[in-house]
Amino acid sequence: MRKVITAITPVVLICTLVACSGKKPQEQEKKMETKVTRDPHSYARPQEAVIRHLDLDLAVDFDKHILKGYAEYTLQTAPDAKEVIFDVRDLVISKITLDEDTTPAVFSTGIPDDVLGAALTVKLKPGTRKVRIYYETSSDAAALQWMDAKQTAGGKHPFLYTQSQAILCRTWIPVQDSPGIRFTYNATVRVPKGLMALMSASNPQQLSADGVYTFEQKRPIPAYLMALSAGNLAFHRYDDKTGVYAEPETMKAASYEFVDTYKMLVAAEKLYGPYDWGRYDLLVLPPSFPFGGMENPCLTFATPTIIAGDRSLTSLVAHELAHSWSGNLVTNRTWNDFWLNEGFTVYLERRIMEELYGRSYADMLAVLGYGDLSQTLADMKADGNMKDSRLKLDLEDRDPDDGVSDIAYEKGYLLLRTIEDAVGRDKFDPFVKKWFAEKAFKGADTEEFLEFLYANLFAEGSEEDKKVEPKRWIYEEDLPAGVKAPVSERFEKVKQAADLAAGGGKIPAEQTAAWTSHEWVYFLRSLPAKNSPALMASLDAQYKFTQSGNNEVLFVWLMMAVENNYADAYPELEKFLLHVGRRKFVKPLYEAMMKNPATTEMAKEVYAKARGGYHAVTWQTLDKIVK
Repeated sequence: MRKVITAITPVVLICTLVACSGKKPQEQEKKMETKVTRDPHSYARPQEAVIRHLDLDLAVDFDKHILKGYAEYTLQTAPDAKEVIFDVRDLVISKITLDEDTTPAVFSTGIPDDVLGAALTVKLKPGTRKVRIYYETSSDAAALQWMDAKQTAGGKHPFLYTQSQAILCRTWIPVQDSPGIRFTYNATVRVPKGLMALMSASNPQQLSADGVYTFEQKRPIPAYLMALSAGNLAFHRYDDKTGVYAEPETMKAASYEFVDTYKMLVAAEKLYGPYDWGRYDLLVLPPSFPFGGMENPCLTFATPTIIAGDRSLTSLVAHELAHSWSGNLVTNRTWNDFWLNEGFTVYLERRIMEELYGRSYADMLAVLGYGDLSQTLADMKADGNMKDSRLKLDLEDRDPDDGVSDIAYEKGYLLLRTIEDAVGRDKFDPFVKKWFAEKAFKGADTEEFLEFLYANLFAEGSEEDKKVEPKRWIYEEDLPAGVKAPVSERFEKVKQAADLAAGGGKIPAEQTAAWTSHEWVYFLRSLPAKNSPALMASLDAQYKFTQSGNNEVLFVWLMMAVENNYADAYPELEKFLLHVGRRKFVKPLYEAMMKNPATTEMAKEVYAKARGGYHAVTWQTLDKIVK
């Protein structure tokens, strides 16, 4: 059983410091009311002492696979604060000092928990304003992915990237690792000459001659949005607001794929208000990156698996951009309210795509998302785990990654879409815009959302409330009865083509010539679950699915290959699993392979070779599957 973390309740703080205010000491003391919610995934006690600004100084050691340096925090404390508590996991703390005093401070580290790490408690003196922690990371820190040169596109230089969400920032920075705690930061990062360092902050666009880079993030962010990458990187500037970083070898494809980024930014601002983060750039990472994208402020980390050559998978960019409002600007206060980040973001993503490419395009995305949600709900029912089908989660004594499912994304989206349908866009759009404006740079929980909904859109107990039943969506399992499923006219034609193909018929080439990747995915999903070897071979011969350069299409085809024992695709399946670490793809593939006796041994053999190239976020999931 994990250690119980002290409960936190709303209190009135006497703030001894307003971070980055520039005021004189006597002007800095003021009373402020702070809402603090208990976070089951952090040891921090922000009602006593909370971080407000970070000065980070790190050296990147590619030989030892460690980061080494210090983190200096500016604190905001209650008058009687005796200590400040940080979250740490697998960090080696060498020394801690207070303010300008170089004498080592008194500190202790608690008994570590496998998921939460440990509490680092630092004793404070009266009036302490700053705490500096000297440390180095473990060579196997869970947030850090170290890549040898041979694992990169160029094959000449090593590469590093971080993944801090949900609670992995504590594995590379001692920090109060709760989404409800925000801070600004400055950083100095030293890398080998010839390499470039990037962070979730203002970023360089050219190489530093000495390998030293400085960063500034003026806007307060939670710890899970701390990010660092270093490698042989180039920059392509689209305009004054957007651009893309990538290895030189992939830059041509990357710069072509994401050329519509600025149009997405303009569309998002039109719908939801000003973009408040300066530049919006993309970083294309090596294929081991465990997610499609990560919404690090100013710099979205993106998987190369969305580079399809036809810009057909860039809804992911719209999704990560949308996080600049939902998630980064207004953040779930704890991971129990993860749907507030992701449900809003999926809704915004589809509105952005509709603005750029039309309603029929957004409808296709919604139908595909509903299919994913339906499969997730079916799996939860089969596993007896329907409690996680609620939007409001209970992740007490659990890894917050357990809450990452299509429930937060797609059920959250459907709730917001249902509210929109009930009141109309003319009312719902101003409501969403007001939510972002009034909650900007703050945390929010589900109960605050309901309070805001009833105060600004419709009253509790009103006809609209009875029609939508938001509390039913949020607190009860499964989907409400009679939920309105998304429909797509374009997909209706694709379904007809799939029925024809399933019966052995030939689809006219002109019918498929203009299909997007979404239509091809829906085509494959619309085929029967079980197909004859002859039909699989015929489809492959006609449409070259096994050789597809579109990873979304290829993934669905490889799933079909495993489930239908289509061995001709197995060499490509092995290649895919060895090359791609995106959890969305590899988790279902390994699950399917382990369920099929014909591919169980293959799954174990491939995983043994592939595991070392996966990020910890991925292999920690897969270790439970491939055994």
